[in-house]
Parts: sequence; C-alpha cells; structure tokens
Amino acid sequence: MVIKVFLATSSGSTAIKKKQQDVVGFLEALKVDYTPLDIACNEENRMWMRQNVPSEKKPTNGIPLPPQIFNEESYCGDYDTFFDAKEDNLVYTFLGLPPPPGSKDVPVEERNGHAHEEEEEEEEQAAAEEEEGEGGEEEEEEEVAEGEAADDEATEGETAGDEAPAEEDEEEEAVEETDEVTEDTEGRAMEEEQEEADEDREEEDLQSEEEEELRQLEEQDEHGSEEEEEAEVQEEEEEDVEETQEEEAE
Repeated sequence: MVIKVFLATSSGSTAIKKKQQDVVGFLEALKVDYTPLDIACNEENRMWMRQNVPSEKKPTNGIPLPPQIFNEESYCGDYDTFFDAKEDNLVYTFLGLPPPPGSKDVPVEERNGHAHEEEEEEEEQAAAEEEEGEGGEEEEEEEVAEGEAADDEATEGETAGDEAPAEEDEEEEAVEETDEVTEDTEGRAMEEEQEEADEDREEEDLQSEEEEELRQLEEQDEHGSEEEEEAEVQEEEEEDVEETQEEEAE
C-alpha cells in the first residue's frame, strides 16, 4: 500500500506550506513510506486529486486545497482530519495501515472488541453488587419503617398539644395584618386628600394671577384710550385756534 500526499511545492500561501511541512515531517518521523505528488507543476496530479476527493469533503467552492492524503485510491483525509488523528494517536488507523508493535494506535476493530469486553465485565460487576445490596436494603427499609412509625406517634401527640396555640397565633397575626392594612389605607387616603387640597390651592392661585393680569391689561387699555381722546381734543382745539387767527388776519 502506497501513501500518496498531494502537495503544492510552489504555493504562495504560508498556511498551506506549513500544513504540508507538518504532514510530511510527521510521516517521516514515523518512518511511513509515502509518495509526494506535486499539483502545482503537474496538471494530471491536480485533476486526479480534485476528482477523487469525496464531494462531502470538498469546501464550498468545490476546490480542495493541499495537502490531501490517499492510501492508493482510497481517500484518507486533509490536514484537519490528519491533525485530529495525530492528537488521538490514530495516525496509522487514519492512513489505513497496521500499527507497528508497541504503538498506541490500536485498530478500530480491536478497540471496539476491548470496549465491549470491558462493558460486559462492568455489567456483571454491577449486577453482583445489586444482588448484595438488595438484602441489606430490605433490612434498612424495615428499620426505617419502624422508626418512622414511632416518630409519627410522637409527632401526633405533640401536634395535638400545639394545634390550639398555633391557631391562636395565626388569629393574632391575621388581626395585626388587618390593623396594618387599615392604617395604611387611612394614611394613603389622608395623603390623597392633602394632595387634592394642594392642587386646588394651586389652581386658585393661578386663577387669581390670571385675573390680576387681565385687570392690569384692561386698565392699560382704558388709560391708553383716555390719552388718545385727550390728544384728539387738543388737536381739534388747536385747529379751531388756527382758524380763528386766520379769520382775524383777513
């Protein structure tokens, strides 16, 4: 099985270059044989990569970017899925290769088998603990029931003696609450009356001020009218004097 890594050797993107270096460097550190295929200088490699990347793995624009990793004709994934496999110690599983002895990378089938066995052991252990606990729980329940019965009897005796004082306390509290409500109601009524009286006084004061202003305006108008009449009379007298003088002169 040959691992194919599609790269762009002349890419102008720093991010793509870094991702390609991470993939190649890690494969070399694991001593995994791979074949680098350049898509920048080889049109055939670029077309093959684009056609064989599954459509659901392609970006929204439909053009997958390097690095893209294949095992022969089978698609393994891009940088992000490679990185996730690397973090989970599942690079060999990601590449579809058998892990070397002593590797932390365990095939999926073996992991599932071990997990199933562990689940069965845990279920058996839980069932055994439940059986052991059932006997003890029955005894505890009986003791608790007896204790509760005794407590109920004692509580009934105490309750019978406490019911009368409790009822009296409740009645006193109800009376106090009623008195408080009555006082609050009366207080609010007095406040409202005071506010209404204040508002009435303000309205009367405003009305008095308006009446005073109107009176002053009327007096000014009357005074102005008298001055105009006096001026007219004076003009008429002057005209009469002039006419008299003219007649005498003639």
